[in-house]
Amino acid sequence: MSSTESPDSLAVPPVPPAGRGSRVGAGETVRSVSLPGLTLSVRARAEATEGLPPALYVHGLGGSSQNWSALMPLLADRVDGEALDLPGFGDSPPPDDGNYSISGLARAVIRYLDASGRGPVHLVGNSMGGAAVTRVAAVRPDLVRTLTLISPALPELRPQLSAIPTGMLAVPGAARLFSKLTKDWTPERRTREVLALCYGDPSLVTSEDFTAAVEEYARRLELPYFWDVMTRGARGIVDAYTLGGQHNLWRQAERVLAPTLLVYGGRDRLVSVRMARRAAAAFRDSRLLTLPEAGHVAMMEYPETVARAIRDLIDEAPDSRTHTGAAVEATADAGRS
Repeated sequence: MSSTESPDSLAVPPVPPAGRGSRVGAGETVRSVSLPGLTLSVRARAEATEGLPPALYVHGLGGSSQNWSALMPLLADRVDGEALDLPGFGDSPPPDDGNYSISGLARAVIRYLDASGRGPVHLVGNSMGGAAVTRVAAVRPDLVRTLTLISPALPELRPQLSAIPTGMLAVPGAARLFSKLTKDWTPERRTREVLALCYGDPSLVTSEDFTAAVEEYARRLELPYFWDVMTRGARGIVDAYTLGGQHNLWRQAERVLAPTLLVYGGRDRLVSVRMARRAAAAFRDSRLLTLPEAGHVAMMEYPETVARAIRDLIDEAPDSRTHTGAAVEATADAGRS
């Protein structure tokens, strides 16, 4: 068992038959991709232009591919974008091995890119997804043209106090206790609590988007594996924070060859903006965008601003195929991460 694997990962709950799926927005399609031991839901733009370079968007803990629905159309003239539901999130069922470590999620992304043949891609990740795609870019540079990290969950020695309750989900039994304590909460209240944690200004959420978020939260609460996935996902982040040596996420950030855009929110309650300068120093070819009013999900709060920054990154980046010379050693590392 790897040091990033959940200690109870062998006790995998059975996957029930698929229930009602998540919302599919205007101009979107959602399809299911089956790989050995893994099924992934993939969201895309229905009117994708042929010949554009591919992009892949990866969400954070508790999120889904819907987190990218505001950003994807703004980049549709630059990239052929797809957004994954990571294993156990959104419309993707839990993986057969029950592995929600950052390495396990990175392997899921790598397996999808290898199977689809879409690499190298413009790779975009938020929070937990940002940590996973950092690992992807470090071990498989041949798959990555550019890297965009929005509030990436890279290790902090002293996390913000407001982030500690989320980290506590990793403690055995904590999620079950929280579920019992909040059993009388309505989906509306649960959604407001999440928005207050993730948004710099929750009033930016329109009434239509709030209603959709409530419906999605209610749908997820019906899934018998919801709290188990949240627990294992949180544990995966905490475990990744403690890793040393070559598997430490900061060490892997230093190995990333792709041009990198870092986006941090000044009002982020989960990933401190004070980590922005450290990240800018760690990634060798990086640029930094700090949004003072944004929280943890800048691509949902300020999609136009984030899209402009990604456009600039894409337009100015050399073709990452020039990096494939480093892929031989990195590919071998992928199996050990």
